Amino acid sequence: MTVVALIAVGLFAGALASALGVGGGVVFVPALVVLLSFDQHLAEGTSLAVIVVTAAIATWFHDRHGRIEWRIAGTIAVGAIGGAVLGSTLALRLDPELLRRGFAAFLLVVAVRLLRNLAR
Repeated sequence: MTVVALIAVGLFAGALASALGVGGGVVFVPALVVLLSFDQHLAEGTSLAVIVVTAAIATWFHDRHGRIEWRIAGTIAVGAIGGAVLGSTLALRLDPELLRRGFAAFLLVVAVRLLRNLAR
């Protein structure tokens, strides 16, 4: 995988994450697993590191347009901190194959729910 291909993955995922608010992981993790043959743990950790930068820049742009409820975001962040510790601890204890299957199942559930909402 070349640097240009990695930048292209980042560009695509960053644009998708910023436009749709998906966090990027739904693009980064599968791309790292499929394109670079990362195991699930390495893909998730790498994705999270990249998402820090993506989220910071996207947040800045959305804030400039008054599109953030900071009080709500701060309240959710308190719970998210604990969730991040719990989720990371659990993920690192799981077999990479089981984790990958769980991630795939999560993506399928989200896709089905989004498609159902479109049909309404």
